Amino acid sequence: MKPGLLVLALVAALSAPARAEPDEERLGKSLNYPLGTAATWYNNPNRVGAWSALDKVPGVSTRAVARGPQASALPQAAQPAAISYRYRNIRYTLADYLERQRATGLLVLKNGEIVAEHYRYGRRDDARFLSFSMAKSVTSLLVGQAQARGLIASLDDPAEKYVTALAGSPYGATTIRQLLRMSSGLTFTERYDGTDDIARLSRAGAGARGAGTPVDVLRSITARHSAPGEKFVYASAETDVLGRVLAAASGKTVAELTSEWLWKPMGAEHDAFWRISGDGQEQSYGAFNASLRDWGRLGLLLANGGKAGTQQVLPPDYLLDATDAARQPEAFKPRKATPYFGYGYQFWLLPMKQRTFAMQGIHGQGIYVQPSSGLVMVLTSVWEGASGRQDVQPYEERDALWRGVLQSLGGDTAE
Repeated sequence: MKPGLLVLALVAALSAPARAEPDEERLGKSLNYPLGTAATWYNNPNRVGAWSALDKVPGVSTRAVARGPQASALPQAAQPAAISYRYRNIRYTLADYLERQRATGLLVLKNGEIVAEHYRYGRRDDARFLSFSMAKSVTSLLVGQAQARGLIASLDDPAEKYVTALAGSPYGATTIRQLLRMSSGLTFTERYDGTDDIARLSRAGAGARGAGTPVDVLRSITARHSAPGEKFVYASAETDVLGRVLAAASGKTVAELTSEWLWKPMGAEHDAFWRISGDGQEQSYGAFNASLRDWGRLGLLLANGGKAGTQQVLPPDYLLDATDAARQPEAFKPRKATPYFGYGYQFWLLPMKQRTFAMQGIHGQGIYVQPSSGLVMVLTSVWEGASGRQDVQPYEERDALWRGVLQSLGGDTAE
């Protein structure tokens, strides 16, 4: 190419507009990704802004989870990872995934090193991403620690032994183990259509007029679909009860427990925070917020058997009970609890020979872990649909991406 033409080509390349991110205008780019208010933070165009800084949304109450004085190392790998995946018979790269799906953050770790880290829609590494139901797994880890410390005498204790406000109610009579497996047998509707029981619980937590308190909602759930402990049926109310058990058994807030038992010993880089309900209780079923790398550190802690360096942070036997498909009753195993996943103690279990599990939240939040290969993938998102029942395609492609991570980086996808 002649020198003049080369200069023109370079000028054209440098002046070309940046490639648009998926649905960026719908998600608020031209408005600088606004936060909204306590009434609008959940909706477009506020999702990107609010879901990465919920503590800054006017009218939303939060409680800080303090980090310790020193962050644990999370070094960059010497070489970036070459990750590809196959979805619907087409081969894609990691860059393709980011152009196809509404990811706000994506992190892949291999043996404790960062092999891929991406932020989208103007997010940065200090953003604290809303987890939605990934918070349920955090709550479970705290329950395991409370049991190991003797604050919870037995997982087969009924919740009302600790939460007197639930005494005499069906949820109060449900055991902690049944709550961990979401197997109370009580009918709690969770369709994400604004008219279900999770909407009632959310409105009560937000202090909406006429909604009552969250405990009022929990006590109102009395109908049964099956006997306690018999089968898995997803219900966020069961994790809300677990959070109340934690606070009552320990005499501390869930935020304090998260800091003391998890965030500080794990070596978090940033403070995290919980959203709290109007009654002062952390929304343990879906409102923990943390930076992408700290979500990665949590995944790494799980991959390392609950150890941070040489310190045993999590009770190893409880962690296996929570995440090992082989330890679950038949009705809770993969392809039995659901058509694909199994369910442990607030963790999703994948149908693979090697122990592989996930933390998941609506709208595309997820942490995938395979301890034997040292692989962890963290994904934060702003998908339009709340669940796979509304839009299955993003969920299918995320699963394909995780399988591609395993195949590309020495993991095992055998079932």
